[in-house]
Amino acid sequence: MGPTGAILRRLVVALLALVLTVLVVYLGRDGYKDNNGDGVSLLDSIYYATVSLSTTGYGDITPASDTARLVNVVVITPLRLLFLIVLVGTTLELLTERSRHAFKVQRWRSRVRNHVVVVGYGTKGAAAVDTMLGDGASPSSIVVVDSDPERLRLAAARGLVTVSGNATRSEVLRTAGVPGAASIVVAPSRDDTAVLVTLTARELAPSATIVAAVRETENVHLVRQSGADSVVVSSETAGRLLGMATTTPNVVNVIEDLITPDVGFSIAERPVEQSELGGSPRHLSDIVLGVVRGGELYRVDAPKVDALDAGDRLLYVKKVTPADET
Repeated sequence: MGPTGAILRRLVVALLALVLTVLVVYLGRDGYKDNNGDGVSLLDSIYYATVSLSTTGYGDITPASDTARLVNVVVITPLRLLFLIVLVGTTLELLTERSRHAFKVQRWRSRVRNHVVVVGYGTKGAAAVDTMLGDGASPSSIVVVDSDPERLRLAAARGLVTVSGNATRSEVLRTAGVPGAASIVVAPSRDDTAVLVTLTARELAPSATIVAAVRETENVHLVRQSGADSVVVSSETAGRLLGMATTTPNVVNVIEDLITPDVGFSIAERPVEQSELGGSPRHLSDIVLGVVRGGELYRVDAPKVDALDAGDRLLYVKKVTPADET
């Protein structure tokens, strides 16, 4: 049960205690004395129950008979304690949970560097986390920023650090440790939000790699101008795969296999080995797709990378073994 459900359940218990107290007082109203002398009505019973359970006790309505006083001791006093335990317990639990979360974030920020911040834990953000975890990333090195409590609960259940708030605000991104992050994944549900988050994140982390997702192609240049290193058009990419699947479904299956890191084949990156220096990337045992040199990506058939140099990195097709899957 989530926090909202727990609070609602306790609220129901408190209301039941209040209703039971009203019934007890009203049924035994002849044993109560009202200072105005007109007897105890249903409204008076509700009033007395409210001020009694909240320990306000103005004293204008009091138990006068021995029976009423006994009922107060045996029934109403335990109900008063139950009412206070429910209200105070809920308050303490909320404060404790907030303190625990604040301490967890503070401890995490003091020890982690070069982590990944994922803004938005919807379909795109959750899939990005799945991919990173499939590539061997530690859950403690990923922090999720979202304003939806249910999404944050799901992220926390996977061992991820969570920060609640509007990611367009710099203080929220600071709490998530954006200034010390190595990579930032911007995956909100709206393109205008992606632009604002990217702008704020780039200001806080000038050297971080920022990858953003947008729905519409026309917004790609806005996100790039805001500071994103890479922009993925989710609707266009999905549309291309759908179109390809109508004529070449096997091609789509291979693409899905390549971008799924935990089964079959996947696209990976590794440094050039000493024995490979000076050789052509097209003649290696691995299926090489591209070469990264000086931070720039070249296709495997580019003349500039026909001979591999020290410091080059290879993008290649990796076979996922059972050991990799575990």
